[in-house]
Amino acid sequence: MKNNLDFSISRENLFIPGLGNFYEKFAMPTGWLLLRLMLGSWMLIEGWPKLMSPMSQVGFVEMIGFHPGWLFSPLLAVMQVVGGISLILGLYTRPFALASTVMLLVTVYYHLQFPYDAAPLLTQAGIDALKANPEMTTPSGAKRLADGGLFFVDLLQHKAIQLSSLWAAGNLFFAAFGGGVFSLDRKLRKTF
Repeated sequence: MKNNLDFSISRENLFIPGLGNFYEKFAMPTGWLLLRLMLGSWMLIEGWPKLMSPMSQVGFVEMIGFHPGWLFSPLLAVMQVVGGISLILGLYTRPFALASTVMLLVTVYYHLQFPYDAAPLLTQAGIDALKANPEMTTPSGAKRLADGGLFFVDLLQHKAIQLSSLWAAGNLFFAAFGGGVFSLDRKLRKTF
């Protein structure tokens, strides 16, 4: 597959013109590959437990409007695992990356619309009990639970939105530009 996009580097625009060949032949293709491998691996790691328990997401998918849950829960698991493997291999990268982008944008929407419970993990009585009995937790745990865990829950919420957004953007990149030089898509006569 010939790439119609021109990613060549104008040597005249570089402070060190001799680096142009390094960027074109090594840095850009390797960066493309590493991003694809990391993104695919993360998706595979996140999807594997769902695939091992395909009905575990029934309540979740129905809560966000995808019915019947018995169908969409396994599809979510398969999409994450097969999409992750597709990215790792760089095989049929564009369609799987596009499907993954849609899935991840739904995840971002979910985290924005249904934030983690804003209530602390501990009641005031629980906080008081930890203060009165410091041996019940580690110093690190006591620090995290000083406000009942509210800061920790808020941190989880922001991380969920950030990671889902980052994964969606990464998948959109591969949906738009394909798997890159080091991909199995390059070996196919036709691709998406």
